[in-house]
Amino acid sequence: MPEKVNLDTEFITLGQFLKLADVIQTGGMAKWFLSEHDVFINGEQDQRRGRKLRSGDEIRIPGFGEFVITE
Repeated sequence: MPEKVNLDTEFITLGQFLKLADVIQTGGMAKWFLSEHDVFINGEQDQRRGRKLRSGDEIRIPGFGEFVITE
């Protein structure tokens, strides 16, 4: 069962999401994290920290967990 991450805005960037989901401690770690780890959004690999995530998107980070964006 994926962990739910609630949004109170229309979208969130992948970099902001990593911090919100407690995958990284600070937003500044996003670029490094994405260069070192695979991130899959809706089944497709994506390393862009500016990628916009919206309600319904599924994020899978091997070794860290699976997440789904909810409103």
